[in-house]
Formats: sequence, structure tokens, C-alpha cells
Amino acid sequence: MRLAKKIVVMLTVVLLHSAASVYTAHGALSGAGSITYEPGEGPGGGKHIVFVCGEWEYRCEESLPMLAKILAERHGFKCTVLFSINPEDGTVDPSVMTNIPGMEVLKTADMMIVFAMDLKLPDHQMKHFADFIEGDKPVFGIRCSLLSFNYGNDKNSKFAGYDHRNRSGGYPQDLFGLVWSGHYGHHAKESTRGLRAGLQETSPLLRGVYDVWGPTDVYRVPSLPDDATIYMYGQVLTGMNPTDSPNLKKCVMPMVWTREIRSGDGKVRKVVMSTIGASQDMESEDLRRLYVNCIYWATERAEKIPQKADVNYVGGDWKATQFGRGTYKKGLKPTEHSIKNEKKK
Repeated sequence: MRLAKKIVVMLTVVLLHSAASVYTAHGALSGAGSITYEPGEGPGGGKHIVFVCGEWEYRCEESLPMLAKILAERHGFKCTVLFSINPEDGTVDPSVMTNIPGMEVLKTADMMIVFAMDLKLPDHQMKHFADFIEGDKPVFGIRCSLLSFNYGNDKNSKFAGYDHRNRSGGYPQDLFGLVWSGHYGHHAKESTRGLRAGLQETSPLLRGVYDVWGPTDVYRVPSLPDDATIYMYGQVLTGMNPTDSPNLKKCVMPMVWTREIRSGDGKVRKVVMSTIGASQDMESEDLRRLYVNCIYWATERAEKIPQKADVNYVGGDWKATQFGRGTYKKGLKPTEHSIKNEKKK
């Protein structure tokens, strides 16, 4: 009898501890290396978007949770953000290229948003990414995701073909229609003005999108597939302020585009690619709105795109950290991105 009571007490302690480690805020759940925002009311209808956050320069570990909160609270999508995690202390650590726990959640995801660079994930994590890429569900790639994977000299890995230095360009060529082709604007010296594509002026994807500027530079885009539809071009400015004049010696480059890729069995996969999207870029309200509009489109909700999508921050003011190597906030865990830890409006 005493043994039975002891077992019950031990199980109760374990369950309470587990609950405390998982439930972090109203509408937000956290695993070992992720955080999930449960959907509020909205056209998203609970569709599950998984954000793969694994790059070291552009502070996606800040911007993706911010965007996920907006999509969940204001538009009704369920959102899970997966982070690069330091295995020694469980903190979010963009310098770790080899560990993004929780990738198995992609098995049941309705859409993936990827912001990655120079990753070399172990096979048991990479498998889930590869399986999603090989499927037909929508994918949204952001900026340096053209450089997602770097397997170095590990040519024996079954995922070495995902390396951006592969002759085929890795998966971004097939999916986004582009391989990494370099910076076009002068990195950290010439910022970017977004220009609406005239041929798409009446598209619902551009609803409420007019004023886009970001401090990151324009990427070079030498060509795109015939099925790519460009919604925004990037214009190189002469400096790092939104009021700086354009560099008229440089052309505009495609910056945000979509594709509809038809497979052999007739299924159509929707793809979005944006070469602007660093954390600081996402302080642009209209850029956030363009992202939200594109996500509606990718999840078969184009007819529900609002005239002016609500992209106000959730949980209070938000300020991005300067992009660059090593500028990330150290010692934070995924739970730090729960809504309760932010100043309420």
C-alpha cells in the first residue's frame, strides 16, 4: 500500500513538472527547442505553420516568433517555431549549426517557413526537412535560405545534395528557382527600398502594401523560372536610411516572388521566396503585411486576404537587434518568446 502511494506521488510530481515545462503562456506551448502559439479566431482556421529558424546573421530567432504571434493571435494560424539550440544549456544559440530539435513536427505541418544558413543537421533531424521538401505542401523561404545547408567535406552524408555548393544549387534551385548569386547592394552600406511590381498592381497579395524599406542589401537575382510571379522588386539605396536616394547605377532586382509548381500527378505546390526579411527589415509594417498576404495565398486563402491585414505586434512593442555575426541575445530559451513575458499593450 505504501509503495502504491509512493508511486502515485512520484507520478504526480513528474506530471506537474512536465506541465510546468510545457505550458508557458495563454495560447503558447513550449518543447525542448521550440514554442507553439495556439490559434485565435481568424481565417487561418488552425492551419499549422512550422518555422525552421537556423541562421547566424539576420536574427530570425527574434523575427520569426514575432511573426508567428501575429499569425496565431490575429489571423487564426497555429504556429510552431523551431530554434537552433545549444545542447549543453538548452538556450537559443544561432551559432549552433547542428541541432534544431523538434523537426518531427513537420510530419503534420500544413506549411513550412524556412530561414536558414550553413546548417549541418544530424540525419535524424534532417530527414524531416527533406521529407517535407520532397512533398507538395507550401514552403516560404526567407533571405539566406538560399544558403541553408553546408555539409563541408562530408560527402558521404545522404543529405549532402542539399549543400548550397552542390552543382545543382541544392534544394533552393528546384524550389525557389534561384541559387545563391551574391549580394548586389553593398552589404551593410546600401539599404533596400521595396518597389511594387506594376504587373501585379491589383493582386490581393499587394493589398495594403506600399511602403517597404529595410537596412539589409538587395540580393543578386540573375534569372528566375518562367513560372515565377514577381510581386516586389528591390531598389538599392545609397545609404542605410529610408530617405537615402537610389543608386541609379544599379538595376532593380526581383525581391519577393511566388511559384506554383505542378507535379507529375497534377498537384500544385505553392512557394514563396523573399530575399528581404532580416529581423530589422521586419520592423517595416508593410513588409510584415506582404508576408501575411503571401501566407494566406500559400494556404489557399487568397480570397480572404484583408484589405489591410492586421500586423500589429502581439504582446507589446517589439524592437529588432542589429544584424551581424554574434549580435544575438545570449542565454535566452524558447520560453522567453511566450506572450506572457512581454509587456502588454
